[in-house]
Amino acid sequence: MAEKTPSATPKPLVAAVKRLLRPLVRLLIAKGMGLPALNDLLKQVYVDVALRDFPSQGKKQTDSSISILTGVHRKDVKRLRDIRDKGPQAPRSISIGGQAVAQWLGSAKTTDRKGRPLALPRQPESPDGPSFDALVAGISKDVRPRAVLDEWLRLGIAHLDTEGRVVLNRLAFVPEKGFEEKAFYLGRNVHDHLAAAAHNLLEEGEPQLERSVHYTALTGESAAILAEAAERVGMQALLDINRLALDLVAKDKGKESATKRVNFGLYFHKGLSNFKTARPEDESEDSGA
Repeated sequence: MAEKTPSATPKPLVAAVKRLLRPLVRLLIAKGMGLPALNDLLKQVYVDVALRDFPSQGKKQTDSSISILTGVHRKDVKRLRDIRDKGPQAPRSISIGGQAVAQWLGSAKTTDRKGRPLALPRQPESPDGPSFDALVAGISKDVRPRAVLDEWLRLGIAHLDTEGRVVLNRLAFVPEKGFEEKAFYLGRNVHDHLAAAAHNLLEEGEPQLERSVHYTALTGESAAILAEAAERVGMQALLDINRLALDLVAKDKGKESATKRVNFGLYFHKGLSNFKTARPEDESEDSGA
């Protein structure tokens, strides 16, 4: 069976993959997932990607052809080819909650003049006034607003003020608690970031946005200043994109061509500089943009 060896893969790609795997492996070890389980998972992904993205031109994708393409043993291919990835299923708290936060931050009725979210009463205080219950009901009639609120309080997304109004803790649906919810965002956001970078590396058409600013040799105080600035400026960018997206979603509703999905993200990482004693995964690149 012909199988690509590490030496047949471009060395810069091997180095990049080794580096990006470090934080993932650290997470897996911490959560009790060893190499055998990861190996089986990788086999599933290799077979699924081969079936989806590398169809044979005018030929049937046999177990042998997939084995040659991926390096997965033919017996494993036969076992795994019917285990197709149906895509991630968002927890109910995210599928409803994320839409509710987006509407809350994107509507003039639920934000002040500076675009900051208003504290919402559970029920409208006037006939046309905004309320938390109306916000949730406008997204789904199948879930009780009280259930959404209880979940938000559990996840640390919102709290109640002294008047019993619902107040957002952050300007995005980012759970402070809830392993299932945070794991979902890990899979979706890192996937999309990596997909954009892979698209650009493979030169599969118009380049996609994938940029960063990175500096070394900073004190902890300076890093904290940059972290605050990054969150402030970055959150404003997210709010602007959110409002524009809500307008476009309403405009595109019902169109057969409305089949695209977008994800505009934000992250900030603080680690040790590469000239200090540091674990490899904590090393940073040279300064620049």
